[in-house]
Amino acid sequence: MSAGMGGFWPEPWLPQSLGSPGLALAAGLLLLVLCLSARRTRRRGEPPLIKGWLPYFGQALKLQKDPLGFMTTLQKQYGDIFTLLLGGKYITFILDPFHYTSVAKNQKLSFQIFTNKFLKRVFSIKKMITDSDLIDEIHSTYQFLQGKHLDILMESTMQNLKQVFEPQLLKTTSWSTEYLLPFCNSVIFEMTFATIYGNVLADDKKTFITELKDDFSKFDEKFTHLASGIPIELLGNLKSVRTKLIKDLTVESLAKLQGLSEVVQRRNDILEKYYMPKDTEIGAHHLGLLWASVTNTVPTMFWAMYYLLRHPKAMAVLRDEIDHLLQSTGQKKGPGFSIYLTREQLDSLVYLESTILEVLRLCSFSGIFRFVQEDLTLHLESQDCCLRKGDFVVIFPPILHHDPEIFEAPEEFRFDRFTENGKKKTTFFKRGKKLKYYHLPFGLGVSKCPGRFLAMVEIKQLLVVLLTYFDLEIIDNKPLELNYSRFLFGIPYPDSDVLFRYKIKSHYIGKVNATQAGTISGSRARRKVRFRHQGQERVETGTELNTGQLLYLEREFMCLKLSK
Repeated sequence: MSAGMGGFWPEPWLPQSLGSPGLALAAGLLLLVLCLSARRTRRRGEPPLIKGWLPYFGQALKLQKDPLGFMTTLQKQYGDIFTLLLGGKYITFILDPFHYTSVAKNQKLSFQIFTNKFLKRVFSIKKMITDSDLIDEIHSTYQFLQGKHLDILMESTMQNLKQVFEPQLLKTTSWSTEYLLPFCNSVIFEMTFATIYGNVLADDKKTFITELKDDFSKFDEKFTHLASGIPIELLGNLKSVRTKLIKDLTVESLAKLQGLSEVVQRRNDILEKYYMPKDTEIGAHHLGLLWASVTNTVPTMFWAMYYLLRHPKAMAVLRDEIDHLLQSTGQKKGPGFSIYLTREQLDSLVYLESTILEVLRLCSFSGIFRFVQEDLTLHLESQDCCLRKGDFVVIFPPILHHDPEIFEAPEEFRFDRFTENGKKKTTFFKRGKKLKYYHLPFGLGVSKCPGRFLAMVEIKQLLVVLLTYFDLEIIDNKPLELNYSRFLFGIPYPDSDVLFRYKIKSHYIGKVNATQAGTISGSRARRKVRFRHQGQERVETGTELNTGQLLYLEREFMCLKLSK
């Protein structure tokens, strides 16, 4: 699975904030060496060359400050093809969507070369560089992320959502307030880990998941430093954090989990052929898979919630669409967590899908990269373009996603932008011609994210649960900006956070009358209570709360004060 949304990427090429004198010194020496070598001039047939006034970094500072605005300015000045110096690398940007196919199909433009470098730098996966058979076998596991295998993952995801929400949230009868980003991060991480790697059987499950999530967040926070080539030894305690994460995902550790997904089982079978059982690089592979599964799904979920909370009309339309589907499938509102939707039913929620696609259009800032393996001439629709060996070619989808000729008022959030007459809209035009590619948050060609179907399913299921079971309100109704520190690396996180509040809807709280209390077992902690619920007499073991309510089956039900 490649980064959940948009695939793996090479180094960010943008200046990173350095956290110690050692980093500053290393960066200074590197800068000196590369400044001496950055004396390139444009050759005949090559795109316009834009180096900027700052050696090595070139135009990186301007690009990081306002990527879309800066690229749009360059497009107006130089056209749809130009080469930028960024962090010592020469990168040719292709901005015309009618040229994308020529890039994707050219065999001399490689995606795998820098992917292997990325895996080594970030996760300490080394064997992929030298063993193409391992690469091919790992790629074969992507089939377990689609088709009938996706249906199995869907069922697992919904069961894991139930485990996440029932104990913690379905007893929330009053408003609970949280920051939106940690909320999304916690739910997505726990749900995704359980879906892919299974459930922790030990009593300390909550402790294990919390520590794993915290360590993962520390690792992910320094991810761009690693990807840019900064030695891990210069990044504080990051090496020990990564080592602990890898240890938590070794063969021995995974054996303690129940319910490994098919994709993980198959990857384990493959890795056992290429590694000794105790080789820690197996855990490094699984860390890469976990990172790819979570890193872009979290911010996508955040932005989806953020825009829906700020647009009550959109939320109302989605609620109505979901309610109509539940009614049409005979699923009535009532106590308990009982939603079940097939993939076809989930896909029929066109406004829900349009909302997610619109969020990705607005917020995705990934690039689609290729490495130039030899000098070549790229034959495009409007012109030929000479490229040098060792350079990079990048398709930059945000230019496409914010093109006013393709999307009216592209800066606005329009939840129904990808619908037409109540159906999915898939036809968009530029210069009067139908576009083959109009929405590219998941990459293109060989670099297209194999986990995109699961990522979409997870976000849809989570939104369905939240919109069905909970009242949701934003508290800090303030505009947020994208944090471009991960520019070219998928979905940016927000530059700050907002508070929101949630509580379970009233019709999901069962009205239960306790007709007779059973034997008291020494305290109010455990009582046998006989009552009628939905026309049937039931006996449950419950806990009496100070409020006179009864907590049973992990759900809080309103009831009469229990008799002694």
